Amino acid sequence: MSASMSELEGIIRDRILREGPMTFEAFMDTALYHPGLGYYTSAGTEIGRMGDFYTSPHLHPMFGAMLGRQAEEMWRIMGKPQEFDIVEAGGGRGWLAKDILDHLKGRNIYEGLSYTLIELNPEIKERQRELLKDHAGKVAWASGLTDLKCITGVILTNELLDALPVHLIEMNDGLKEIYVSVEGDRLVEIANPPSTGKISSCLEEFLVEKLPEGYRTEVNLGAKDWLRDAAGALKEGFIITVDYGFSAEDLYGPDRNRGTLLCYHKHQVNENPLQRIGSQDITAHVNFSALKKWGAEFGLKNIGFSRQGVYLVSLGIDEMIVLLLENSPDYEREISKVKGLIMPGTMGDTHKVLIQYKGDGHPALRGFSMKNLIDTL
Repeated sequence: MSASMSELEGIIRDRILREGPMTFEAFMDTALYHPGLGYYTSAGTEIGRMGDFYTSPHLHPMFGAMLGRQAEEMWRIMGKPQEFDIVEAGGGRGWLAKDILDHLKGRNIYEGLSYTLIELNPEIKERQRELLKDHAGKVAWASGLTDLKCITGVILTNELLDALPVHLIEMNDGLKEIYVSVEGDRLVEIANPPSTGKISSCLEEFLVEKLPEGYRTEVNLGAKDWLRDAAGALKEGFIITVDYGFSAEDLYGPDRNRGTLLCYHKHQVNENPLQRIGSQDITAHVNFSALKKWGAEFGLKNIGFSRQGVYLVSLGIDEMIVLLLENSPDYEREISKVKGLIMPGTMGDTHKVLIQYKGDGHPALRGFSMKNLIDTL
């Protein structure tokens, strides 16, 4: 057990002893985001080959190049504005930003482009700054969406919403919420009445029938707040959400009666969030039906929804392969990595792409020309 983990666990224990059991949502928020000690806010967090999990940008730069291509299509749809913003929340070490900017450099869109990374961790911010030094004049930082107004362009997230703290619930003689308490020298789960009526309202909102006894799942209320802030910051443009998740029907289906909460530590998966506090990631699958419905409430038009692989193929990843890899000295190895972005059984299958729009009309995007599943949400 690391010193920082012991310190963070001590902070959680002290709070529980002082204030009583804390909701799992509050525990997850502390474990992931406590200043300087949480998983995403500590100096020692590593993502990628040496870390706890991969994301698409770690697999191959092609993913960022394709999102750069998508941003350029959006720029054209919007009439090629002289100033165009890309805002990325949850940018990790900055590899996705680098791959997008590397692709767009030298193209017409680049001249008026501004790329803003939303980042709270000062250590990660400095690593991003170093990685993106070739684009120094184009990159800025913000601490949150509420710091930004009148964005014209794109707000982008890749595996952000799955890391927002969730309320953990179960059917235990009625609807109960999971809290974290102290028992001797251990942190333990206990079931108490829900901390907010918003939990049952959310379940009712998505036509979740009465869940059977023993059913456990998650409710992500924070995603609604995030989407509200994103829609409010956007003057005109698109919100791109790339993440793993399901429709509400699938998320709360009978075959998912233990929910989707998972923890990642050194590329190993476990289901115990009360261990390695601050040293392991905690995630839950995204309810894309909720994002669609809430987006409409916040004035967004739901343009398209697809599996990542189908979206990238439809967007023309084959053309990009020829453009970027035809002279590669290790073409076959490069292609095998790209397959991990698009093929069944890979991130191309598990990850989904949802794009929403604020502005006039209802633009058609190439990435959904092959298959658009927005009506299934």
